[in-house]
Amino acid sequence: MKKLIDEITEVVTKAFVENGYDEKYGKVTVSNRPDLCEYQCNGAMAAAKEYKCAPFMISDKIAESLSGSEMFSAVESVKPGFLNMTLSPEYVAKYMNRMKEDDRFGCEKDPNPKTIIVDYGGPNVAKPLHVGHLRSAIIGESIKRIARYMGHNAIGDVHLGDWGLQMGLIITELKERKPDLCYFDEAYEGEYPEEAPFTLSELEEIYPTASGKSKEDETFKNAALDATNELQQGRRGYRALLKHILDISIPDLTKNYANLNVSFELWKGEKDAAPYIPDMVQMLKDKGFAHISEGALVVDVKEETDSKEIPPCIILKSDGSSLYATTDLATMVWRMQDYNPDAMIYLADKRQELHFIQCFRTAKKTGIVNEDTDLTFIGFGTMNGKDGKPFKTREGGVMRLENLVNDVNEEMYQKISENRKSKEDLDISEEEARETSKKIALAAIKYGDLSNQTVKDYIFDIDRFTSFEGNTGPYILYTIVRIKSILAKYEATGKNPDAAGEILPSVNASEKKLNLAIAGFAGAIQSAYTEKAPHKICAYIYELAEAFNGFYHETKILSEEDEARQLSFIKELQLTRDILLTCIDLLGFEAPERM
Repeated sequence: MKKLIDEITEVVTKAFVENGYDEKYGKVTVSNRPDLCEYQCNGAMAAAKEYKCAPFMISDKIAESLSGSEMFSAVESVKPGFLNMTLSPEYVAKYMNRMKEDDRFGCEKDPNPKTIIVDYGGPNVAKPLHVGHLRSAIIGESIKRIARYMGHNAIGDVHLGDWGLQMGLIITELKERKPDLCYFDEAYEGEYPEEAPFTLSELEEIYPTASGKSKEDETFKNAALDATNELQQGRRGYRALLKHILDISIPDLTKNYANLNVSFELWKGEKDAAPYIPDMVQMLKDKGFAHISEGALVVDVKEETDSKEIPPCIILKSDGSSLYATTDLATMVWRMQDYNPDAMIYLADKRQELHFIQCFRTAKKTGIVNEDTDLTFIGFGTMNGKDGKPFKTREGGVMRLENLVNDVNEEMYQKISENRKSKEDLDISEEEARETSKKIALAAIKYGDLSNQTVKDYIFDIDRFTSFEGNTGPYILYTIVRIKSILAKYEATGKNPDAAGEILPSVNASEKKLNLAIAGFAGAIQSAYTEKAPHKICAYIYELAEAFNGFYHETKILSEEDEARQLSFIKELQLTRDILLTCIDLLGFEAPERM
């Protein structure tokens, strides 16, 4: 099923060709003046230069050719050469009926499905998730879901930070506290204990303590660097400690990601890339890609077209230790071996752009990935507080993600509790109120983030995000719940909302506006996928929700006496509901039954 805009473009293009003009001039767009028309074509303006005539002479001919089409109720040529078009209610109704019979509402899957690995999450083990992890998690999850909806095999990888200096810091601090542990005895040859010598809460305290020490104590820092190198070189005791750290950290990370409705198909980390590093490094040397610079092994990646200096990609430090670039490249090696992906998408703070330019160029230049493997970096902006600075706790520290989610949950619970008190007939149990508040809170958080362009910074405003009015997640959910309520009332009268029935031509402007908004579904999803832009879906569902609520306020749905007309309304409601539910699933949240 073609997108509505494509069907219109096809008809208009045919008119251009039949009148002797090139088909490229028939492109149609949504009108930027909805007060004048619904769709427009500006092709005559460009065609006039080629055909050496006034633009309106061309637009007049096209308008005349289209005047008899059942697709339009009006086609107007407006000087100096614009084509303004309004669709006929009959044509729109036919399109709606095709949409409601299609499981995907007219959104076709990509005919060439790809394997896409989405690298998002990126938390360091042994540390709790904080607000800085929010954006990569929910943007990455949405991009993965959108890609899957378009028919691709999208695989999410958490890409744990479990191999760098943070591991050496933890090991060094633990050695200072408990030097007699067998893990620090290089002569120890027995089996290491199954139980970790620390709890999760102890582990979460060890890392910041060690990090603070390393900034003030050069000896401690050097010891941590040595421990990191020894871990990477395979020291048994340190590898055993790393296993304990992972065994304790991953379940907690899994739980916290689950609270965000975020999941990963792969729980791989930097350590999983370690076995591939030696052969990769040897290949880079043997083929002449890598050379020694100031003691480090590097690959030059600058290009003649660069407008700014791009430094070499460092593969190994002078002491032989690996860096983020090393493990990122080795990760590409195993991904190509195990999955041979057509594309890899990386999400990280936009300030890491240089790192990914260096890695991507190295991977392409050295053949680590195929020439046609698409490598994409999606750099996101910062989540800021109302002061415009990176979001902090009231005490000025970095807020744990778990605490942020709990705060928004509580805010929503208080609003629901007030609603329960104000509506005596609203019989919602404490358990349902709590569960509902979680769903609305997650919608508030995710929509509040995803409705912004990824690259832009944004203000996390809990009062605005949790509002039931305006461009917010709760407003979208409230619209869905309102539709569910109307459908339930319709069914309570003894009528079947799933009975066979057609959507009839619209009877007023608000109904037609709703239908045109519904028809924009496929275009919004395909655009969000192509541009890797979840905010496109947010913009679409806000437009759809606004159109529905305008229709609802102007139309007596349940008191409509014409049963065929009433059933037509019901079919429009079902289509709106199903599309909204599909879209919020792609954004990573769901709707409650009641609010």
